[in-house]
Amino acid sequence: MMVNSADAARLAIADGDVVRLGNMRGTLRIHARVTDAVKPGVLVAEGLWPNKAHLDGEGINVLTGGDAVAPHGGAAFHDNKVWLEKAAG
Repeated sequence: MMVNSADAARLAIADGDVVRLGNMRGTLRIHARVTDAVKPGVLVAEGLWPNKAHLDGEGINVLTGGDAVAPHGGAAFHDNKVWLEKAAG
């Protein structure tokens, strides 16, 4: 998960740390890559990784859904609101 250096510093996340992110749909653990290639407040998960490649067997798509989004419907496949924290121990 690419995370901006300012966000990482605020959350005490170092490059390579395991982080937890989630929303009302689910959570997952993933390794952080601290970089200024993304803007503050933005997280980017690159690639198409199978669920088994993730730490807990849950891929990034656990955070998405096929339900209609505001204001006129459609699907939110690549843009989701999530929270981020450093994973415990």
